[in-house]
Amino acid sequence: MREAGKVVAEALRTCREMARPGVRTLDVNRAVEAIYAKYGAMPLFKGYQIEGIKAPFPAVTCISLNEQVVHGIPGQREIRDGDLVKIDTACKLNGWCADAAVTIMVGEVRPERRRLVEVAQQVLQIAITELPRRRWWSEIAGMMQRHAETSGYSVVEQYVGHGIGRIMHEFPQVPNYCGRDMKKHDFRIEPGIVLAVEPMLNMGRKDTRVLGDHWTVVTKDGMPSAHVEHTLALTEQGVEIITRDPDTNETPVPLITESKP
Repeated sequence: MREAGKVVAEALRTCREMARPGVRTLDVNRAVEAIYAKYGAMPLFKGYQIEGIKAPFPAVTCISLNEQVVHGIPGQREIRDGDLVKIDTACKLNGWCADAAVTIMVGEVRPERRRLVEVAQQVLQIAITELPRRRWWSEIAGMMQRHAETSGYSVVEQYVGHGIGRIMHEFPQVPNYCGRDMKKHDFRIEPGIVLAVEPMLNMGRKDTRVLGDHWTVVTKDGMPSAHVEHTLALTEQGVEIITRDPDTNETPVPLITESKP
């Protein structure tokens, strides 16, 4: 999975470099598709189908701007100064998958939008830090939700993370909140588990709706949203960020064996 993760990290690095005012989202998608072709990697989003939706997803990336939460379809829309550009992508290489997402702040982003993105990154960092320390996912999900809500934001509940390995979406489901039914769906954290953790935070209410293209998810109140994601593997040595970009300062968190409350 590390090799697939390197390809996804390179794709998202290219997206960061391209996300400038005047660039079409379609062109960003084409650049990612070229990277996958270069490495012989299979894009996992293109052609993806959901039961009840006749049209498969048409692109190798989901590109969602501002009030769009996830699953935005790349097209002729041009990126503008001040936009929050969420790019999610995944590939399969030599039989193994990796999945990650970033929120890119383009140009002069208003302070309240910048803070939303920063808190979303902090929420993901909580999962990275706590994965080696906790025994049950509900503990981590509760911490993620509390940090988001005490910071003044809502956590999207309609869409969650997932296990990942030979296929993109494996069990268990990985919520970013601790709901009433968490006891029924909770799972134990132990070395060997690999999760795609992807918090989605809204500046306003948590409610979302799907546009007429059957894919693009937007906030119901039209307020901005942020989405970040990493594929995380828990080993005997600690948590490894499979989709870590080596050009960043993200580092593995050591395993802590003592029990925590």
